[in-house]
Amino acid sequence: MARYIGPVCRLCRREGMKLFLKGERCYTEKCAIEKRNFPPGQHGKTRKAKLAGYGLQLREKQKVKRIYGVLEDQFRRYFEAAERTRGITGETLLQLLERRLDNVVYRLGLATSRPQARQLVRHGHFLVNGKKVDIPSYSVKPGDVVTVLGRTQKNPTVEHAMEEVKGRGIPAWLTFDATTITGRIMSVPTREQINLPVQEQLIVELYSK
Repeated sequence: MARYIGPVCRLCRREGMKLFLKGERCYTEKCAIEKRNFPPGQHGKTRKAKLAGYGLQLREKQKVKRIYGVLEDQFRRYFEAAERTRGITGETLLQLLERRLDNVVYRLGLATSRPQARQLVRHGHFLVNGKKVDIPSYSVKPGDVVTVLGRTQKNPTVEHAMEEVKGRGIPAWLTFDATTITGRIMSVPTREQINLPVQEQLIVELYSK
């Protein structure tokens, strides 16, 4: 399973915004964007190039890929699936990405970042409808129930994540019962419920060339 294993703070700096790839660190003054909000590299401070056309489209695609932690081939497959689905392609693309199991675990507050959620899923700490699922890209659907494996409920990582994200809330398309540590998918997320500052239409334009 391919994944990016390099330094992640430089990804946020390249996109010029917080991608929340390091969990709670992203909410403190230690965040790279707070200290060095310019592109990485030798000429980062002096690079003044204005983006237009292809450059803008590419940056939007890279931003979404990095937020969800997917590489190019997998991202293209998501786009092709969105194209085949009835509806607005860009919105459907984001919906498919939001329904990834690792993203749902993160949205439920069971991990402080998507990379951490991905690792927890890979290690088999979650059940979907009572069956263990260790595939981060597993696509949940309305009515599915996500629970934490019994032995994992006292895992310090999960407990810390739940405490850390208490005040941030969860999206309206999910519900969470802290008593049983159980999440339920209530519906497919709408675009308004996917609170990402991205222009998905630019991605559609890029792949439509």
